[in-house]
Amino acid sequence: MQLVCLGLNHETAPVEVRECFALSEAGLDRETELLLAATEVLEGVVLSTCNRTEYYAVLQGGGGSERLENWICEQRDYSGSREGIFYRYESRVAAEHLCRVASGMNSMVLGETEIFGQVKKAYKRSLDVGATKVVLNKLFQKAFGVGKRVRTHTAIQEGATSVAGASVELAEKVCGKLRGSSVMVIGAGEMSRKTARALQSRGASSVMVTNRSFDKAADLAEEIGGRAVPFQGWEEELTHLDVVIAATGAPHFVVKPGHVEAVRRKRKFRPLIMVDIAVPRDIDPKVGEIDEVYLYDIDTLQEMADQARKRREEQLKFCEDIIREEIDKSNLPAVND
Repeated sequence: MQLVCLGLNHETAPVEVRECFALSEAGLDRETELLLAATEVLEGVVLSTCNRTEYYAVLQGGGGSERLENWICEQRDYSGSREGIFYRYESRVAAEHLCRVASGMNSMVLGETEIFGQVKKAYKRSLDVGATKVVLNKLFQKAFGVGKRVRTHTAIQEGATSVAGASVELAEKVCGKLRGSSVMVIGAGEMSRKTARALQSRGASSVMVTNRSFDKAADLAEEIGGRAVPFQGWEEELTHLDVVIAATGAPHFVVKPGHVEAVRRKRKFRPLIMVDIAVPRDIDPKVGEIDEVYLYDIDTLQEMADQARKRREEQLKFCEDIIREEIDKSNLPAVND
């Protein structure tokens, strides 16, 4: 029996590769089902966020991680280079990695809080369909305990702790200030909700929300005191916007060069800040080639994350001590053997 973690993240793969492996909510359910159908996989959890896709699996026998990597690439129809893209951890190292992920120590924004809930959700999905048993049940419960202890006993969370918050900080940094700015959030999921709240807290005077489901856009707009815009007409709002933050789950580009080109004259060629925090990306990179558009994708947030990281890295030693202590005293099959 062999515990394995196989994955890729913002440190090993650029966004154009990560989006090849990103999975939707519905896709995760299907992926988990197919993973368990693989004859060598006894237990499995699939985690997919904007910055990572990871497979935690208990394999029958040894040497199966390479076959698991081949299977994942076949599932995603990926034929590109794999050199340096994937990381592969086994036994105790895999367990320690999960603890770091759940603690926010392996995130783009060091110490961010969103990942803890995302790991819990991924685990629950597998638990509900019977994809986890003794090994992964004990391992994930241990990781949740470690994550809570790390956040309680260290200062790893100080400063901006989410991708949504970092995106708003970036917009504010480029814009000079958000107070009095007109902003649109494209998307109404959890990431959009956190982004909208962050915008509101920074004083954006007009926050609009658009989404394919108008009801969801309306709910979010009401929650933050903003305005919902029908998805069929969001382009018209570009005439007076200062900032656009895109965070949908669409599998294709939502914002294209033609959308901006159509309103440039009406905008009098004023600067437009666009931040794309979706994977797959929502905004066609060619939009950034328009003179007055400042386009940043999720990888751009790495620079801001690095600034926060310098202030927090001194806390990592304390976090690592907690993880080693917790794994040392655990009695997890396929981990400490």
